[in-house]
Amino acid sequence: MSAVIAVTPLNSKQAIEERFFAGRITWARPIVMVFARFVLAILAQSLVAGIFALERRASPWNAAAPWLTVYGTLIDIVCLLLLMAFANREGIRLGDLINFDHRRLGRDLLLGLGYCLLLFPIGLVSGLVFGRLLYGTQPPPGLFGELPTWAAVYSFLIWPVIWGATEQMTYQGYALPRLEVLSRQAWLAVIITAMGWALQHAALPLLVWDWKFMLYRFVTALPLAAMMPIYLRTRRLFPFIVMHWVIDALSVFMGVVAPMIAG
Repeated sequence: MSAVIAVTPLNSKQAIEERFFAGRITWARPIVMVFARFVLAILAQSLVAGIFALERRASPWNAAAPWLTVYGTLIDIVCLLLLMAFANREGIRLGDLINFDHRRLGRDLLLGLGYCLLLFPIGLVSGLVFGRLLYGTQPPPGLFGELPTWAAVYSFLIWPVIWGATEQMTYQGYALPRLEVLSRQAWLAVIITAMGWALQHAALPLLVWDWKFMLYRFVTALPLAAMMPIYLRTRRLFPFIVMHWVIDALSVFMGVVAPMIAG
């Protein structure tokens, strides 16, 4: 009779602790990833705004904002390169952050849709509440603006897939579990990660001198922290990637594709 050997997932708490005690995990890299996407968002928008300035467009910085779903992939590419380098320093691969199991594909897809049903009402209520508190009447207009057909198609079909996977790997797959081991406190890891995640949203997009909009984007992203204890319990990232993809794709459809069809 052959023995069944249990393999510990490389992104489990136990495996991360082993690499930590071996000196392969320090505070620097998880903290870098917590705040990297905020910096990269500003740099990417600056690039597009610079192109628009050369074209002599009015208010080039704010004109770049609707292109978030296009230039956002630049943010993802740099983030994935950083994650690959940091994972390599630990002796693991980028895919190990996801812990994907093809045998659970059906269940993970259904679980991701279930997470959508959990997070969507939380996001909707937080948007309405903080919109009322900050603006007095209703939340600000949507993030999206008019785009050329090719950019709208890209934003709907390609951007949500790359964005959802990269964002989830950055915050929940990489930073959160390592900060949990480093701080020895799950609640502290959740707070640090949630603050960085929310700060990223304050720059997606970044509107000049509009502090209310930045604050609105920041506080409405904080409920993302509700997902993190679930992930720390399950250590399965793929359902969260599915959830993220569905929500982003629906947002782009409602904000970009539907108005284009109606127009």
